[in-house]
Amino acid sequence: MTPAARVAAAIEILDLVLSGDPAERCLTTWARNNRFAGSKDRAAIRDHVFDALRCRESFARLGGSAGGRGLMIGACRAEGRDLAEVFSGIGHAPTPLSPEEEQALLGPVPEGVELLDWPEWLVPRLKDDLGADFGPVSLAQRERAPVFLRVNLAKCTREDAQAQLRCDDIDAEPHPAALSALKVTRGARKLRNARAYQEGSVELQDLASQIAIEALPLEGVSRVLDYCAGGGGKALALAAHAPHLKIDAHDIDAGRMKDLPVRAGRAGTRINVLLPETVAGEWDMVLIDAPCSGSGTWRRTPDAKWALTPARLDELVRLQDRILREAQAYVGPGGYLVYMTCSLLKCENDQQAQKVSVNPEWEWIDHRQLTTQDGSDGFFYSIFKRVAE
Repeated sequence: MTPAARVAAAIEILDLVLSGDPAERCLTTWARNNRFAGSKDRAAIRDHVFDALRCRESFARLGGSAGGRGLMIGACRAEGRDLAEVFSGIGHAPTPLSPEEEQALLGPVPEGVELLDWPEWLVPRLKDDLGADFGPVSLAQRERAPVFLRVNLAKCTREDAQAQLRCDDIDAEPHPAALSALKVTRGARKLRNARAYQEGSVELQDLASQIAIEALPLEGVSRVLDYCAGGGGKALALAAHAPHLKIDAHDIDAGRMKDLPVRAGRAGTRINVLLPETVAGEWDMVLIDAPCSGSGTWRRTPDAKWALTPARLDELVRLQDRILREAQAYVGPGGYLVYMTCSLLKCENDQQAQKVSVNPEWEWIDHRQLTTQDGSDGFFYSIFKRVAE
């Protein structure tokens, strides 16, 4: 495919995403229906689509409209590409710009447009919550997220993992913020087929999650309940970080955990999966990786950014509140309650933690808000200790 044909394909896919279809599904369907497209074509089209979604508002303003075509006009304009060359109508290229489109592009580029790639209703809240970091975080959220790996330290060292990855033409460098972290610098698209990944020496996991796991106070802890386990990424990271732990994983939707036993086996560890509504007893530590807006991960899932509504955010806050109250009952005397989200919003983070801190049964011992300024996704964790009776 020519570069212009890739832009045309991205326009087609973006129109479907903007109508409400999930981006991943649209990309998969397009690839299935256009088998002539090679792996490099599919990768380039995917990059076009996700870049446009990250920068949807600014590209729409640069391109003169909010449809797929307008977004890609804006993307080409932002990159300084020759619009006449891309939008030529030759072969499978997009049709030439209409007089109306050309007229819309005559004005100057709006100032500060790069700070507007958030849902409009959320901007005032983010400005309040992020303070001086609003500008830098806004700019960083327009870029592709780095790819991080968590080295399974129960199997190998970071140096061993780097050597294994190099055998599959993948380069990665240690990150100082976490003992298990490697940042991929070349060959990220080869990871799924890499021996180090298939044999459990490394797992895909953002830096923020690794920082949070390494911050957990584990002295005297032997039993851990991952209460909202999902795919089990936190449970697996904790098992590799502290192999002596007995870890139980639970999720209200058991289907989310269906791959966990296989992943645990590949990692050389064991996670005990608890079916919904079978949780009973007390644990030394209960982890809550709570359902949230995902605002800290919108570089990776940019279509989710534009799907969030005030009503949905309110619903998530109520759900987090309920889960926090439920989970407290499973923490034994002197045990720990750990609340985590991949959110940048205080209503999901600090304000939820404060509801626990006012209870005299709990001592608030640590918390941290991570953003792109830390080199990671946006992430929050708060650690409480139950006062021993």
